[in-house]
Amino acid sequence: MSPPPIIAPSILSADFAALGKACSDTIDHGATWLHIDIMDGHFVPNMTFGAPVVTKIRPHVQPPSTAYGTGTFDCHMMIAEPKKWVKDFQKAGCDLYCFHYEAAINSTAADNPADHSESRTSPRDMVRYVHEQQMLAGIAIKPETPVDVLWEILDNADKEEVPDMVLVMTVHPGFGGQKFMASEMPKVKALRDRYPNLNIEVDGGLSEATIGQAAEAGANVIVAGSAVFGAKDPADVISKLKKAVESRR
Repeated sequence: MSPPPIIAPSILSADFAALGKACSDTIDHGATWLHIDIMDGHFVPNMTFGAPVVTKIRPHVQPPSTAYGTGTFDCHMMIAEPKKWVKDFQKAGCDLYCFHYEAAINSTAADNPADHSESRTSPRDMVRYVHEQQMLAGIAIKPETPVDVLWEILDNADKEEVPDMVLVMTVHPGFGGQKFMASEMPKVKALRDRYPNLNIEVDGGLSEATIGQAAEAGANVIVAGSAVFGAKDPADVISKLKKAVESRR
């Protein structure tokens, strides 16, 4: 049996004029995590917000009492230099720091936004560094990245270098409201078949209409933005998403 369902609404679709209340209301409606999309205008063409916003919304949501628990801030780092911002986001209240594989193989080992380093980081180094900062570590892949690049990372005998979650993007990262890419489901199935206990997240175009495909493939962490925040009854949508995953475990 795969891990339990986790619904992580993306606050990119929330009301930014009342963001703290939107976050607390969403947890009250039954969400497990909050998915926080961080974009820098370099790794992806769009820009969102940074650590100061995470700091401001953290008091509105009780931090999780256990790993993966309710109230987890799942920060999806769509940024070109992921190592530079780990400490800032830890201080801001991030619980799960999910960086992109594509960034980790092309970025520096500098661990401060103001610093520069000639050394390069790697996905394994990034996971270890995130764990050293007392956060869970996630690794994300874009649609154009084959899933098998993750095998050597996930099969590592050193558990400090093994991610706690894999995020399979089901849209091209950078903008909300895109159409769900069913073409990415074989990646999810391959991950679930190979790693039955792994938390596998999907992000992009998830709704009541597409949740069945994602859950059937083996995803248990579901990111939904407009489907939740744009709903007349967000609690009902969250419940239906959760049930769809639970029924396919």
